Order: sequence, then C-alpha cells, then structure tokens
Amino acid sequence: MTKPSWIITVLALIVTAVYLFIQAPQPLPAEEAASGKQIPIETVLTLVAAENDTVRALWTREIVGAGKKVGLAFDEEWRDPDVEAGPLPALFLREAATSLEKNPIRLSLFLGSDFPISASNLFTGRQDDMFKIIKQTNQPQFFFAEDTHLYTAMFPDVASVKPCVTCHNEHPDTPKADWVLGDIMGATTWSYPKASVTMDEFMEIITALRKSFQDAYEGYLEKVATFSKPPLVGDQWPRDGKYTLPSAEAFLREFTQRASAHTVDLLLSPQKDKPKEAGIRGERQIASK
Repeated sequence: MTKPSWIITVLALIVTAVYLFIQAPQPLPAEEAASGKQIPIETVLTLVAAENDTVRALWTREIVGAGKKVGLAFDEEWRDPDVEAGPLPALFLREAATSLEKNPIRLSLFLGSDFPISASNLFTGRQDDMFKIIKQTNQPQFFFAEDTHLYTAMFPDVASVKPCVTCHNEHPDTPKADWVLGDIMGATTWSYPKASVTMDEFMEIITALRKSFQDAYEGYLEKVATFSKPPLVGDQWPRDGKYTLPSAEAFLREFTQRASAHTVDLLLSPQKDKPKEAGIRGERQIASK
C-alpha cells in the first residue's frame, strides 16, 4: 500500500524546512542549538492552529457552503442513522479532535467558548481567564497549564461567515442569540506536554494532525454512502454546481496545497522573530519551583 499523497507532501515539506532551518542566516539561541535544532512549542502550536484554520475554511466554504447549494445537508445530529447530513464546521473539528485523542502523539484540541451551545465546551479556570484576554486583545495566548502540566495555546475563533452566526443564534439551546460577524465566539485551544520539539517530532505532530483531518473527512464519506441518494464521490466538488463530493484523496490534496507553503513560512519565521517565547517558558520555570 502506498502512502497517501499528503504524507509524501509532509515529508517533502519537512526535508525542505530542515534544509532551510539549518541554513537560516540568524543562529539559534545557545540552548536551542545545543538541543539539536529544537522548535519552540509556541511555533509548533501556532503552526497547527494555522493548518486547522485552513482545513476549517476549506470544509466550511467548499463542502458545507457549496454543498448546501446543490442539495447536501449538514446538521448537529448528523450521526443519527435517520439523519442524512454531514457535520457542521465545529463538529468536523470535534471529529478531528477525537482522532487526535486516539493517536500516541499527545497533541490535543479543544474548541471552547464562554457562551457554548454544549455545556461541555464552557471555558473554566485558567482557560477562562486567558479567553477574557483574547476577547480584549484579539490575540492568541500562550501559557503553561499547571493543573495538566501542558503547554497551551489559545487562538481566537472569530465569526467570519454568516451561516455560523445564524446557526448559533437560531439554535434552540443557545445561551446567546445576538452574535454578529466579527465577534469572537470562542477559541481553539491546543496543548502539548513539551516546551520544544525536534524536527522529527514536528513531522510526527503534523502527520498526526493531517491524519486527524483525513479521519474526519472519511467519517463523513462513510455517512454519505448510507444516504438514500448518495452524492457521486470523485474529483468534482460541490462548487462545480453538481451533487458531488471530492474523494478523501482529493480533499486532502486541496488542503495540502493550501496549507503547506504557509506551514513552511511559519516554521522559518521564528528565526527572525519569536514573540511570547520567553513568557511561556518563564511560566514553566516559575511553576516548577
């Protein structure tokens, strides 16, 4: 069995990044150089958040938005055997998060809010404190969570498309029905147990992340296969104006094309600028005393 094309692309991405990383004109700090080209976890979590944003935009616009125009449905109860629908954007991410939980790579994802439809997604404790800062600044927050001993990054989840706003406002269980475009509706929270990783570990993290996206999409294709009128699955997309869906390979290929160049750019940019690195490491040092 051959490796999926996205894994080959990841490998090529890492090879390119390793070469450029080593040849970068500005040297690494002594502590990073001594540890074998370590990548700060702030950079890694910023990078996975960017990949998440890419796949979420792809799913929201190219599958959900375009799909509704050709007759596809998406519903909160999409897993119900009697419901012929796919997952809403937040539920697609939940599928990816579930896949990550099963992976030995200890990268975790949580999509929370201060006004969640599901009580299980309510921010509490340190995350709630950090989310208040995010709402004030619209900037990501990095910190070491003393209770879980995990390095954590929270990124604002902004209401950027009208269907998401409408869905939340009209949901019967919503605790807030006046969301508008541009509101910070929540935050994606990523965590990992180490302060920095090697290039090999970075490759494993990205591979696990993209595998979780693949698993989420394949779960959707498994569901549509049970529809009374399943869409044709192949190379065509709903944006083509037809009742069709891209195959898992086509979906991941499109995602990879959109994400990989940005991933390399983010990976290399810390050589010039490393914001907040001292803050999260400083917190860890204080917590360990």
